[in-house]
Amino acid sequence: MGLRSSQEYINSLRDCREVYYRGKRVDDVTKHDILKSAVNHASLIYKWQQDEKTRELTVYKDDVYGYSSKFYKIPRNGNDLIERFNLIYETSKLGRGSFDVIKAIGSDALFALMIVAKKTDSYFKTHYYENVMKFYEYVIKNDLGLAVAQTDVKGDRDLRPFEQEDKDLYLRIVDKNKDGIIVRGAKAQITQAPVANEIIVLPTRNMGEKDKDYAVSFSIPPNTKGLKMISKPLKASETALNDPWFVLGKENMETQSLVIFDDVFVPWDRVFLAGEYQLAGPLAVMFPTFHRFTAISYRAVIADLLIGLGKLLAELNGIDDKSHVRRDIVDMIKYKEILRESALAASLYAELDEDTKIAIPNRIFTNVGKLVSNESYLNVVKDLVEIAGGLADTLPATQDFYNEEEVKYLKKYLVGKKGTDPLTRAKLLSLTREILSSLGAFFTTIMIHAEGSIEASVIELYRSYNYEESKKLAYYASGISDEMP
Repeated sequence: MGLRSSQEYINSLRDCREVYYRGKRVDDVTKHDILKSAVNHASLIYKWQQDEKTRELTVYKDDVYGYSSKFYKIPRNGNDLIERFNLIYETSKLGRGSFDVIKAIGSDALFALMIVAKKTDSYFKTHYYENVMKFYEYVIKNDLGLAVAQTDVKGDRDLRPFEQEDKDLYLRIVDKNKDGIIVRGAKAQITQAPVANEIIVLPTRNMGEKDKDYAVSFSIPPNTKGLKMISKPLKASETALNDPWFVLGKENMETQSLVIFDDVFVPWDRVFLAGEYQLAGPLAVMFPTFHRFTAISYRAVIADLLIGLGKLLAELNGIDDKSHVRRDIVDMIKYKEILRESALAASLYAELDEDTKIAIPNRIFTNVGKLVSNESYLNVVKDLVEIAGGLADTLPATQDFYNEEEVKYLKKYLVGKKGTDPLTRAKLLSLTREILSSLGAFFTTIMIHAEGSIEASVIELYRSYNYEESKKLAYYASGISDEMP
């Protein structure tokens, strides 16, 4: 098929998939009043690869598959990872500061699967790598949109999968036959599953021998029998329908869903792990390594949006030269640039997997950037609120600005610095309110929890850091050893 248009992508979603929104079955996600915002946002990736202005950014010529989505370009070195950073960064800017996950997350998973499947085959004489590469070929040839289902619902977090009273609280294999496997369970907070062409399933944690039925990875189409998706309420989109100035919620939203596997059959050629519990942990770690690199790439753009918004409001409020405002702006700049520098350093100091020759983002730099992004986001929001002032909450409704009886007073009394436009100021304050209110839970949750929690980055940094040189230096500095580090 080759590269698809945005309309071809939209048409591909009309396949009777079982999706629910606010207690009702959705007949067609592309026509649903709310979910269509997630469809339209994902379709932008396809639009940009057809547009001459953005084609070079989003498309490359593959030696085997011809012109293909650059998201599916396998990174072979640090320069490829820098190119991937630029791809994610620039497409997030094109999306008004909103990351477009429809190909990025799936390609993160594919790269991780290639690496781990190769190792699984060498240990267990399986054929998972062949399955992964056939699936990759299918994805890149047909220019598919992907979702990744990793997070299990987990039940009692203090218990391992096999210890749960309800054995389905982690996704598990309940049967195997000559044709494939049957799985049961659920995955939570799965981004864009209702508007994807394929859902890749990964294990969420390391597994022991008693957990082997939970060590499972595969991919299936969203309209597979027994697969059900319950979408979260997209409150930002619902609110935006009643507010002409709330653009992000109307045009640049993504949906997260509870994905239920009700005895779903998966053919063997779609299976990438099925009981080899020793590799569940490495796969559960390898995917986040790529995905956290993606995270710091797009989060740098969210930071850039907040910097621009804060600087404009400071200028319009006439406080741009105040020392406390400069500190707020610089705090936001520091946040953004640490994320960008971490992504670039992770690229330049990439690790090369010996078996597949895939470049893996440096885990230390990636997780440092991710940890900073998680821990400091609310401080950056505080900086923005401090600059914006109370009108970020108390600004009159957008509709008031279209009422002739009101607007003359609003223009008079909501002016900022002399010579500035009160409507421009009002619209920027409205965007601030949208980010804080209808988008507040979404942005705050993804910036603290998405792509791995704070604790997950702490664990990975503590586990992966090479302490040997540091310890040598401590011995040398103390005089215990004469060996120079």
